[in-house]
Amino acid sequence: MPLEHGRRSLDLVVTAAATKLMTANTTNAAVVIQSVLADLVEVFGLDHSFVRYNDHSIRASILVAEWPVRTGVPDPDPIGIVYFEDADPVFALAEHAKSPVVFRPEPATDDYQKLIEDSGGFVSTLAAVPLVSADVTTGVLGFVKFADREWQPQEINAVEAIASLLAQVQARCAAEDQLRYLAEHDDLTGLHNRRALLAELDRRLAAGRPGPVAALFLDLDRLKAINDYLGHNAGDRFIRAFAERLERGTADDYLIARFGGDEFVVIPSSPLDATQAESLAGELQSKLRERVSIDGETLTRTVSVGVALGVPGRDTSSDLLRKADQAVLTAKGAGGNKIAVFSEDMSLRSAFRNDIELHLQGVIESGALVLHYLPEIDMRTGEVLATEALVRWEHPTRGLLFPDSFIGVAESINLAGELGRWVVRAACAEFSAWRSRGVGTNAVLRLNVSPVQLVAEGFVREVAATIEEFGLAGESVCLEITESVVVSDIETTRITLAALKEVGVQIAIDDFGTGYSVLSHLKSLPVDTLKIDKSFVRDLGTNAGDLAIVRAVIALADAFGLELVAEGVETEAAARTLMQHGCHRAQGYLLSRPLEGAAMEALLAKRRIVLPFPAPLPTAP
Repeated sequence: MPLEHGRRSLDLVVTAAATKLMTANTTNAAVVIQSVLADLVEVFGLDHSFVRYNDHSIRASILVAEWPVRTGVPDPDPIGIVYFEDADPVFALAEHAKSPVVFRPEPATDDYQKLIEDSGGFVSTLAAVPLVSADVTTGVLGFVKFADREWQPQEINAVEAIASLLAQVQARCAAEDQLRYLAEHDDLTGLHNRRALLAELDRRLAAGRPGPVAALFLDLDRLKAINDYLGHNAGDRFIRAFAERLERGTADDYLIARFGGDEFVVIPSSPLDATQAESLAGELQSKLRERVSIDGETLTRTVSVGVALGVPGRDTSSDLLRKADQAVLTAKGAGGNKIAVFSEDMSLRSAFRNDIELHLQGVIESGALVLHYLPEIDMRTGEVLATEALVRWEHPTRGLLFPDSFIGVAESINLAGELGRWVVRAACAEFSAWRSRGVGTNAVLRLNVSPVQLVAEGFVREVAATIEEFGLAGESVCLEITESVVVSDIETTRITLAALKEVGVQIAIDDFGTGYSVLSHLKSLPVDTLKIDKSFVRDLGTNAGDLAIVRAVIALADAFGLELVAEGVETEAAARTLMQHGCHRAQGYLLSRPLEGAAMEALLAKRRIVLPFPAPLPTAP
């Protein structure tokens, strides 16, 4: 049968369809295909046309576009998705057909007559042209005429060409969908990735959107133990299992993203206040404790959760994630397996720490660090016996910062060794200058040594070279190490201290008494001085327990022939109690606050201070 609109040749029909289909993409494909179908219905004089895609994973045919569009269609559309297993025999042919099939009302074969009977009486002409890609039937282009219609071979050839173009569009859109999926999803877990998370938060935090928007930042505690014990593949499997449990434990419309490594973010679909978000975090913590079996090992990890709220129109996605990240760091800093809700105080602490971390390296190199000195006094005479070098940071906006503000940061970013070297060199240089002017010739310079320095290769050589460079006698320098450092690696400590003694420097154990675990090793360590921790000195005169500890340390020092120094002497009662029990050397604000270099030199020149209390009582027997 010739075309009803013979003005167009079949080649022009195919060309027109190709031109339109070239513009199809994942967002407009259905509309473009519908337009092509409208043209084909008109050109071929048909009553209806449709395109359906096959989903072989579920064995179903899915309606993509039709023309004319049916009206009054119920929801869900009964033919929107048709499963081949339940489809009538005619429809089921579309699952694997490779060639066009035409069904007419007056068939010439018994097989077709049976199909009509099975389908309840077929009275129209149906032409079905399969979409084929790489030998897989991916869909069907269908035409319906509510009467008999003979399809000419050249017409079938034309619609086959159009079906081939539709298959290409289908493949192109599937590739675009896959690329988009890969761009927005994590390849290990299949969860959304950081890019998709930011896009969703940008949408949710736009002005006028409902809020507040809650963000739950989840961080697995100590996943490294699994990686170290079973390998990174096991760690990846644990992360996948964790992601699956996280999906099961949240509502379907929540956005769940893997933020990176063992970090995940959950964005509830509805506004939540802080109490509701914290409650949700607690529920997730409980559900995520489920054990996981990996390589014959039954494993579990706790999870820390940071909770933060964002206000649409005020907060950005970066703001919200930064707050949630600060909250989870607080939770992990509290020992892990905790929930922390963001607060402004948390923000201030985080800003302060970030400031320190970003600028500390430059400060060490630029000379913005300064040394103050804490005198060590003989409480019987006021004589200045030693001075302890204490590092300070002259911050341009925060003022003078004490070590507690930046030592911990230095250790966490591997700058403790570099900072310690600066202190040793700067203190030795200044002390040497004083002694060259005849000041402090009988005093000792005390220098604190970090754990990183003590175990660093070449530390002993550095100390030896420094005191030689500045012309100092070894016995005029005392290195102070904390009790906890001594016991953390006793063998390395013993070797290092022995080497330092060969250099000639003195050794003191700082904060002594806080652990007592060093007692069993004390007799084998080349130590000259014990410094009683200030926590036992502060309440002397009023706390019997502290007095018992101090008396034990005094007796220990006496038994081993060690010098003894009390730290943190701030009251006359503490000073008098120490002297009554045989401890005469001390540091503390009662005697002197830390002094700048020039003031310390002046004090060393005077050789003694005026004691702030009457002459001491006789020493207890």
